[in-house]
Amino acid sequence: MSVACPQVRTLTKKNDPLHIIRTRKLTHNRPVTIAGPMVRYSKLPFRQVCRHYNVDIVYTPMILAREFVRNSHARMADFSSNENDSPLIVQVGVNNVTDLLRFAEMVAPYCDGIGINCGCPIKEQIREGIGSALIYNPDLLTSMISAVKSKYGDKLRLETKIRIHDDWDQTVELCNLLCDAGVDWITIHGRTRTTRSSVPVNLDAIKYITEKIKCRDVPVIANGDCFTMKDFQKILDYTGVDGVMAVRGLLDNPALFSGHDKCPWGALELFWHYAMEFGGLPHQLLLHHLHCMFESMQLEKNLHNELMNIKTTTELIDWFDRYFILKRADEDGFSEAIEIPYKNKSKV
Repeated sequence: MSVACPQVRTLTKKNDPLHIIRTRKLTHNRPVTIAGPMVRYSKLPFRQVCRHYNVDIVYTPMILAREFVRNSHARMADFSSNENDSPLIVQVGVNNVTDLLRFAEMVAPYCDGIGINCGCPIKEQIREGIGSALIYNPDLLTSMISAVKSKYGDKLRLETKIRIHDDWDQTVELCNLLCDAGVDWITIHGRTRTTRSSVPVNLDAIKYITEKIKCRDVPVIANGDCFTMKDFQKILDYTGVDGVMAVRGLLDNPALFSGHDKCPWGALELFWHYAMEFGGLPHQLLLHHLHCMFESMQLEKNLHNELMNIKTTTELIDWFDRYFILKRADEDGFSEAIEIPYKNKSKV
């Protein structure tokens, strides 16, 4: 007896992540660009900013499946979207088939795919068998992939974002198992579970694994140390992957994939606009986004120090209007400025 597939968002050529990955070179003369999951920070307002600047596919922050399926408050806090938030991959931290299937049923109507987090190095997650613990538990990981693909088939895309093993051949074998289980594409972060982010990403490892994977029709995405378009091209040329995922680079500069070497002021105006339109961002999260973008812009140090001491969002808006020309969405030139538009630079 067949089981009816739960409601899912209809995939078309426009929003099917796998189709986009496979065809971006033909349609846009470049490989696919992806904004990866950022703990707490890749919420809806920031995702919408990234989409303005040549990001093809965007991820949510990692959501813990167990909390999400059991707690309505967690669902309200962890996930929000809208009809323009597509293509969207919801990343999940999970350690069993039951929670993953329940999670998939809840989010499938509102996303274009699910990404299983197999890369998080946080010790608490590893102890729970989540994140990078999964690259050492291939039987569990492949069983979760098989369960989702058996239920949804091509109606819901499924990705795994993995880290590398010390023995690269172990990663190759894992990727082959993922392909056999039905994964739609694989993202490889070029660091091991214990490698610090300050250590350069291992492009040799990504290149080796990509070349050795037996299943050539499953795309591979590279992740790690993409901060400029020069980095983007270097990663592509060296590894031969199908696309690049940026994370920290986009947090500082959401316009990275548009060729901006530093965050343009227009991106900051867009972020303010979406943060106010959609709501729901705690003040400290809002402040951190602005801090990262201002660091990229090289804001005057005394103003940066002032910024980090502001305690409420209302004060933050007043501070912006005091020092800068912060255009609203209905004003001419909104989101177009590149440099910081100080109101009176001589008094800064």
